[in-house]
Amino acid sequence: MTLLLVAVLGYVAVQLVVGMWVSRGIRSETDYLLAGRSLGLGMATLSLFATWFGAESCIGAAGAVYSEGLSGGRADPFGYAACLLLMGGVYAAALRRTGAVTLAEAMRQRFSGRVGSLVVLMTVPASLLWAAAQIRALAQVLSAFSSFGLEVTLTFAALVVLVYTVSGGLRADVMTDVVQGVALLLGLAVLGVTVTLALGGPAEALARLPRASLAIEPAAVPMPSRLEAWFVPILGSVTAQEMASRVLACRTPSVASRSGLAAGGLYLLAGLVPVTLGLLGPQLAPGLADPEQLLPTLARTHLPPWLTVVFVGALVSAILSTVDSNLLSAASLLAHDGVLRVRPVPDERRRLALTRGMTVLAGVAAYALAFSHESVHDLVESSSAFGGAGLFVAMTFGLLTRFGGAAAGLAAVATGIVTQVLGDHALGFAAPFTASLATASIAYVVVGAWTGLRERKLKSAGPAGR
Repeated sequence: MTLLLVAVLGYVAVQLVVGMWVSRGIRSETDYLLAGRSLGLGMATLSLFATWFGAESCIGAAGAVYSEGLSGGRADPFGYAACLLLMGGVYAAALRRTGAVTLAEAMRQRFSGRVGSLVVLMTVPASLLWAAAQIRALAQVLSAFSSFGLEVTLTFAALVVLVYTVSGGLRADVMTDVVQGVALLLGLAVLGVTVTLALGGPAEALARLPRASLAIEPAAVPMPSRLEAWFVPILGSVTAQEMASRVLACRTPSVASRSGLAAGGLYLLAGLVPVTLGLLGPQLAPGLADPEQLLPTLARTHLPPWLTVVFVGALVSAILSTVDSNLLSAASLLAHDGVLRVRPVPDERRRLALTRGMTVLAGVAAYALAFSHESVHDLVESSSAFGGAGLFVAMTFGLLTRFGGAAAGLAAVATGIVTQVLGDHALGFAAPFTASLATASIAYVVVGAWTGLRERKLKSAGPAGR
């Protein structure tokens, strides 16, 4: 066990060294946040995959399927894979053409400064919740393979990811994503193959899958709740700044689009491993007090020490490749779309220092959130649903059409936030995200049509007035 911890800590140390080394070439805010817009197809694909395939995809998804059957995997891998495919097939090229640094800036360009400010207020909490999920997952892994309690490992995990993120920015993030993505795929393959062989081969493993647990939709669940379960990971996550940063960092709109599609396919393929192990989990590790410990438990019981190191390294890879993106996203919104808009700083070194300072602030906030929640799965679901319906509506109309202006964008985003908050906390909606999606869509169309009609009337009255 001591050898395993040393190996994992060594792996983390290598990531820190890479971050420090790459940080020497960072000269500007764009270098730090968008890697100089230099990502090609391979780098962008692996970076999108590694960023999206985090703690929820390994620890959380396996635990949810262990407890709920295949329906626990609706969000992950199926929903989040569909989210990547949707971004690549529909939005990526249009977003890249804006030339913005953040999604909030793209919305500000298309609509108004007020819309951009609302996007910041919505997106920063979502990124922090997601970062908290990754920190908690890293603490779960370290706790499972050591004698330390979760409080100790949480503190250590937060310090590691903070130093790692502050140093290298997106350029280091993308470079390590390639290594982390390969390690993740290798680790999942090793565990999946080992467990399958222990059960007698693929045919025997498939025969053992519990038929009663293979329903993708739970029985007797009302339609609004079913829609909610799919809309939150797909439509609520496509607006995430973590994804937007990779798209905006691509060399061209074509690269952005193709990388999203490729990452979605890769995500689904890799995500089927935790799902399958989660379905087999009640037979392989019955009676787990914490279902999110399933994968670490299977690694301890089925893998020899050296392969356990490979697998734990894969889990650490999944977590690190996601959490640094979360913290960078929050920092970019706070600095670029917050402080620097209120008080512009022309000097690039000071802008870079400010952005790194915001990264530290984001890391401290994520650490506090990780302590206040008990489930990785719940943290990620909360981040996906945080006011994203109105932003999804505004992004869809704003990037793909010329219908609607500043008033329509503001109406959609504001209505989405209000409906989500009221539905969650005051009215007790069964499907608050779906409700906010509907109200935001109505608000955008009504306000867009009204302002368009008013503009046409003013134009037609102009010549007559002269």
